[in-house]
Amino acid sequence: MSQYYSIAIDGPAGAGKSSLAKALAARLGFLYVDTGAIYRTVGLYVARQGGDCGKLEEVLPRLPEIELSLRHGDDGQQHMLLGGEDVTEAIRENAVSRYASQVSAHQPVRDFLLDMQRELARQHNVIMDGRDIGTVVLPQADVKIFLTASVEQRALRRCRELEARGQAVDLETLKKEIAQRDYDDSHRAAAPLRQAEDAVVLDTSQLDLQQSLEALLTLVKERLPL
Repeated sequence: MSQYYSIAIDGPAGAGKSSLAKALAARLGFLYVDTGAIYRTVGLYVARQGGDCGKLEEVLPRLPEIELSLRHGDDGQQHMLLGGEDVTEAIRENAVSRYASQVSAHQPVRDFLLDMQRELARQHNVIMDGRDIGTVVLPQADVKIFLTASVEQRALRRCRELEARGQAVDLETLKKEIAQRDYDDSHRAAAPLRQAEDAVVLDTSQLDLQQSLEALLTLVKERLPL
Protein backbone atom coordinates (compact mmCIF):
# COMPACT_ATOMS: atom_id res chain seq x y z
CA MET A 1 0.00 0.00 0.00
CA SER A 2 1.24 3.47 -0.87
CA GLN A 3 2.56 5.63 1.96
CA TYR A 4 0.95 8.62 0.31
CA TYR A 5 -2.67 9.76 0.28
CA SER A 6 -4.54 10.62 -2.90
CA ILE A 7 -7.69 12.69 -3.28
CA ALA A 8 -9.62 12.52 -6.56
CA ILE A 9 -11.94 15.38 -7.50
CA ASP A 10 -14.06 14.85 -10.60
CA GLY A 11 -16.89 16.85 -12.11
CA PRO A 12 -18.13 18.73 -15.17
CA ALA A 13 -16.54 21.77 -16.77
CA GLY A 14 -16.76 24.95 -14.72
CA ALA A 15 -17.66 23.29 -11.43
CA GLY A 16 -14.70 24.97 -9.72
CA LYS A 17 -12.54 21.86 -9.54
CA SER A 18 -9.23 23.59 -10.27
CA SER A 19 -9.72 26.53 -7.91
CA LEU A 20 -10.98 24.37 -5.08
CA ALA A 21 -8.47 21.55 -5.56
CA LYS A 22 -5.64 24.08 -5.59
CA ALA A 23 -6.90 25.78 -2.42
CA LEU A 24 -7.48 22.43 -0.70
CA ALA A 25 -3.96 21.27 -1.58
CA ALA A 26 -2.52 24.45 -0.09
CA ARG A 27 -4.45 23.93 3.15
CA LEU A 28 -3.41 20.27 3.45
CA GLY A 29 0.14 20.58 2.14
CA PHE A 30 -0.60 18.18 -0.74
CA LEU A 31 0.68 18.41 -4.32
CA TYR A 32 -2.00 19.72 -6.66
CA VAL A 33 -2.20 18.11 -10.10
CA ASP A 34 -4.43 19.85 -12.65
CA THR A 35 -5.02 17.11 -15.24
CA GLY A 36 -7.20 19.40 -17.32
CA ALA A 37 -4.19 21.66 -17.84
CA ILE A 38 -2.25 18.70 -19.20
CA TYR A 39 -4.93 17.97 -21.80
CA ARG A 40 -5.18 21.66 -22.62
CA THR A 41 -1.45 21.70 -23.32
CA VAL A 42 -1.74 18.74 -25.68
CA GLY A 43 -4.65 20.45 -27.45
CA LEU A 44 -2.74 23.71 -27.72
CA TYR A 45 0.23 21.94 -29.28
CA VAL A 46 -1.87 20.12 -31.87
CA ALA A 47 -3.75 23.31 -32.77
CA ARG A 48 -0.51 25.28 -33.08
CA GLN A 49 0.75 22.64 -35.49
CA GLY A 50 -2.35 23.11 -37.61
CA GLY A 51 -3.95 19.83 -36.62
CA ASP A 52 -7.63 19.15 -36.02
CA CYS A 53 -7.93 18.11 -32.34
CA GLY A 54 -11.13 16.23 -33.10
CA LYS A 55 -9.43 13.87 -35.58
CA LEU A 56 -7.35 11.09 -34.05
CA GLU A 57 -5.37 10.65 -37.26
CA GLU A 58 -4.15 14.23 -36.92
CA VAL A 59 -3.47 14.01 -33.17
CA LEU A 60 -1.82 10.60 -32.83
CA PRO A 61 1.29 11.27 -35.00
CA ARG A 62 2.01 14.41 -33.00
CA LEU A 63 2.03 12.81 -29.52
CA PRO A 64 5.68 11.63 -29.68
CA GLU A 65 6.72 15.17 -30.67
CA ILE A 66 5.23 16.85 -27.60
CA GLU A 67 7.78 18.07 -25.07
CA LEU A 68 5.40 18.42 -22.14
CA SER A 69 6.39 18.85 -18.50
CA LEU A 70 4.99 20.13 -15.22
CA ARG A 71 6.73 22.42 -12.80
CA HIS A 72 5.48 23.29 -9.34
CA GLY A 73 6.52 26.49 -7.60
CA ASP A 74 7.06 26.90 -3.87
CA ASP A 75 3.41 27.95 -3.58
CA GLY A 76 2.24 24.71 -5.18
CA GLN A 77 1.20 26.45 -8.40
CA GLN A 78 1.34 24.08 -11.36
CA HIS A 79 3.00 25.49 -14.45
CA MET A 80 2.67 23.77 -17.81
CA LEU A 81 5.73 23.79 -20.04
CA LEU A 82 5.54 23.06 -23.76
CA GLY A 83 8.92 22.71 -25.41
CA GLY A 84 10.34 24.74 -22.53
CA GLU A 85 7.76 27.54 -22.99
CA ASP A 86 5.55 28.31 -20.00
CA VAL A 87 2.04 28.07 -21.49
CA THR A 88 0.18 28.27 -18.17
CA GLU A 89 -1.70 31.39 -19.28
CA ALA A 90 -2.02 30.49 -22.96
CA ILE A 91 -3.93 27.28 -22.21
CA ARG A 92 -6.64 29.27 -20.41
CA GLU A 93 -7.85 30.93 -23.60
CA ASN A 94 -11.49 29.98 -24.20
CA ALA A 95 -10.73 28.27 -27.54
CA VAL A 96 -8.35 25.87 -25.80
CA SER A 97 -11.25 24.49 -23.74
CA ARG A 98 -12.64 22.97 -26.92
CA TYR A 99 -9.24 21.62 -27.96
CA ALA A 100 -8.86 19.94 -24.57
CA SER A 101 -12.30 18.35 -24.77
CA GLN A 102 -11.53 17.02 -28.24
CA VAL A 103 -8.10 15.51 -27.55
CA SER A 104 -9.25 14.01 -24.25
CA ALA A 105 -11.89 12.02 -26.13
CA HIS A 106 -9.15 10.01 -27.86
CA GLN A 107 -8.16 6.88 -25.91
CA PRO A 108 -4.53 6.90 -27.21
CA VAL A 109 -4.11 10.40 -25.78
CA ARG A 110 -5.42 9.27 -22.39
CA ASP A 111 -3.10 6.25 -22.46
CA PHE A 112 -0.18 8.53 -23.36
CA LEU A 113 -0.75 10.69 -20.26
CA LEU A 114 -1.91 8.05 -17.77
CA ASP A 115 1.51 6.94 -16.52
CA MET A 116 2.60 10.52 -15.93
CA GLN A 117 -0.41 11.17 -13.72
CA ARG A 118 -0.13 7.93 -11.75
CA GLU A 119 3.59 8.42 -11.15
CA LEU A 120 2.89 11.74 -9.43
CA ALA A 121 0.48 9.95 -7.07
CA ARG A 122 3.10 7.32 -6.28
CA GLN A 123 5.62 9.96 -5.24
CA HIS A 124 3.49 12.54 -3.40
CA ASN A 125 0.37 13.17 -1.37
CA VAL A 126 -1.78 14.46 -4.22
CA ILE A 127 -5.04 16.15 -5.00
CA MET A 128 -5.86 15.47 -8.62
CA ASP A 129 -8.85 16.88 -10.47
CA GLY A 130 -10.35 16.04 -13.84
CA ARG A 131 -13.14 14.01 -15.44
CA ASP A 132 -12.10 10.42 -14.73
CA ILE A 133 -9.67 10.57 -11.82
CA GLY A 134 -11.72 8.47 -9.41
CA THR A 135 -12.92 6.06 -12.08
CA VAL A 136 -9.84 5.53 -14.27
CA VAL A 137 -6.67 7.40 -13.29
CA LEU A 138 -6.72 6.77 -9.53
CA PRO A 139 -9.46 4.19 -8.89
CA GLN A 140 -7.86 3.39 -5.52
CA ALA A 141 -7.85 7.02 -4.36
CA ASP A 142 -8.34 7.40 -0.61
CA VAL A 143 -11.02 10.07 -1.07
CA LYS A 144 -13.23 10.58 -4.13
CA ILE A 145 -15.37 13.67 -4.55
CA PHE A 146 -17.72 14.50 -7.41
CA LEU A 147 -17.97 18.27 -7.58
CA THR A 148 -20.84 19.80 -9.51
CA ALA A 149 -23.02 22.91 -9.91
CA SER A 150 -25.85 24.01 -12.19
CA VAL A 151 -25.09 24.97 -15.79
CA GLU A 152 -26.22 28.52 -15.04
CA GLN A 153 -23.84 28.92 -12.12
CA ARG A 154 -20.95 27.36 -13.97
CA ALA A 155 -21.48 29.64 -16.97
CA LEU A 156 -21.66 32.71 -14.73
CA ARG A 157 -18.42 31.75 -12.96
CA ARG A 158 -16.67 31.09 -16.25
CA CYS A 159 -17.91 34.41 -17.63
CA ARG A 160 -16.44 36.29 -14.67
CA GLU A 161 -13.16 34.40 -14.96
CA LEU A 162 -12.76 35.19 -18.65
CA GLU A 163 -13.77 38.83 -18.21
CA ALA A 164 -11.14 39.14 -15.49
CA ARG A 165 -8.61 37.93 -18.07
CA GLY A 166 -9.77 40.64 -20.47
CA GLN A 167 -11.64 38.30 -22.82
CA ALA A 168 -14.98 39.36 -24.32
CA VAL A 169 -17.61 36.67 -23.68
CA ASP A 170 -21.37 36.21 -23.96
CA LEU A 171 -23.13 34.49 -21.06
CA GLU A 172 -25.74 32.72 -23.18
CA THR A 173 -23.06 31.41 -25.52
CA LEU A 174 -21.11 30.09 -22.52
CA LYS A 175 -24.22 28.30 -21.23
CA LYS A 176 -24.62 26.52 -24.56
CA GLU A 177 -20.91 25.65 -24.73
CA ILE A 178 -20.91 24.22 -21.20
CA ALA A 179 -24.08 22.21 -21.80
CA GLN A 180 -22.58 20.84 -25.02
CA ARG A 181 -19.33 19.97 -23.26
CA ASP A 182 -21.26 18.17 -20.51
CA TYR A 183 -22.93 16.07 -23.19
CA ASP A 184 -19.70 15.42 -25.08
CA ASP A 185 -17.73 14.53 -21.94
CA SER A 186 -20.40 12.17 -20.60
CA HIS A 187 -21.08 10.42 -23.92
CA ARG A 188 -17.58 9.91 -25.27
CA ALA A 189 -16.26 6.37 -25.64
CA ALA A 190 -12.93 7.03 -23.92
CA ALA A 191 -13.27 7.44 -20.14
CA PRO A 192 -16.59 9.32 -20.09
CA LEU A 193 -17.38 11.71 -17.28
CA ARG A 194 -19.25 9.83 -14.58
CA GLN A 195 -19.43 9.73 -10.82
CA ALA A 196 -17.44 6.94 -9.17
CA GLU A 197 -19.70 4.63 -7.15
CA ASP A 198 -17.82 5.44 -3.94
CA ALA A 199 -17.54 9.19 -4.57
CA VAL A 200 -19.20 11.81 -2.39
CA VAL A 201 -21.23 14.40 -4.31
CA LEU A 202 -20.77 18.08 -3.46
CA ASP A 203 -23.05 20.55 -5.25
CA THR A 204 -21.63 24.08 -4.97
CA SER A 205 -24.44 25.91 -6.79
CA GLN A 206 -25.44 27.76 -3.63
CA LEU A 207 -21.95 28.02 -2.12
CA ASP A 208 -19.23 30.61 -2.65
CA LEU A 209 -15.58 29.62 -2.96
CA GLN A 210 -14.82 29.77 0.77
CA GLN A 211 -17.94 27.81 1.73
CA SER A 212 -17.12 25.19 -0.90
CA LEU A 213 -13.56 24.88 0.40
CA GLU A 214 -14.74 24.41 3.98
CA ALA A 215 -17.18 21.74 2.82
CA LEU A 216 -14.37 19.93 1.01
CA LEU A 217 -12.10 20.14 4.04
CA THR A 218 -14.80 18.62 6.21
CA LEU A 219 -15.32 15.74 3.77
CA VAL A 220 -11.60 14.99 3.59
CA LYS A 221 -10.95 15.21 7.33
CA GLU A 222 -13.83 12.82 7.97
CA ARG A 223 -12.09 10.25 5.74
CA LEU A 224 -8.35 10.73 6.30
CA PRO A 225 -6.32 10.70 9.55
CA LEU A 226 -4.91 14.20 9.03
